[in-house]
Amino acid sequence: MIGLILAAGAGRRLRPWTDTLPKALVPVRDERSVVDFTLENYAAVGLAEAAIVVGYCGDAVRERKADLEKTYGLKLHLVENDKAEEWNNAYSLWCARDYLAEGVLLANGDTLHPLSVQEALLGARSDAKGIILALDDAKPLADEEMKVRLDEAGGVAHITKLMDPAAAVGEYIGVTLIEGRSAPALVDALETTWRRDAQLYYEDGYQELADRGVRVDVQSIGGAVWTEIDTTEDLMKAREIACRY
Repeated sequence: MIGLILAAGAGRRLRPWTDTLPKALVPVRDERSVVDFTLENYAAVGLAEAAIVVGYCGDAVRERKADLEKTYGLKLHLVENDKAEEWNNAYSLWCARDYLAEGVLLANGDTLHPLSVQEALLGARSDAKGIILALDDAKPLADEEMKVRLDEAGGVAHITKLMDPAAAVGEYIGVTLIEGRSAPALVDALETTWRRDAQLYYEDGYQELADRGVRVDVQSIGGAVWTEIDTTEDLMKAREIACRY
């Protein structure tokens, strides 16, 4: 199993921070970014390699590659997303399809989260689970969250921002464990998704899987403190949270 970070996004709502950086590299604590914190987590759970999907301002990641490898002791692979400024992240995750076959711990490049999230996902592994989504089932939900509703068997029935918060059990935080055996079905679902509409999210690929009858599991993050970074307000919150890690 390897780590995987989606870091191709432009982060237009974070300008001017993202004028010359992808938002995954915007400093959160001192010079450390979400990429730094996530790679540190991957190393801490024993991974030896990670892939980073790059696109917008990809040269900034390329320039830091050697330093990141040295700092976190991970061999890094860079995956090019040639549509990063045009298409949404269903395509971005599909670009990393060759690495999904190895099994991955996936993290969005704008999700700041503690090591306990990766530990919870790894602790939930079993032969019966191929894809496990990290779920915050403690925070109050509103319109913008990627909300999840479960079926009677405890698998994902519906995942979307366009859901009545009262119908959801929690928020998907942008971190997933994907077993290699589940990669072929996921890759096909992602391709179906971005070909249908290039502006769809990879979570719509998870929905495609659920609609096909493929089980997608969730794992509670147990009250871990995290945040998604989309705006300057989010960045200030992230900088406060990062001081606790």
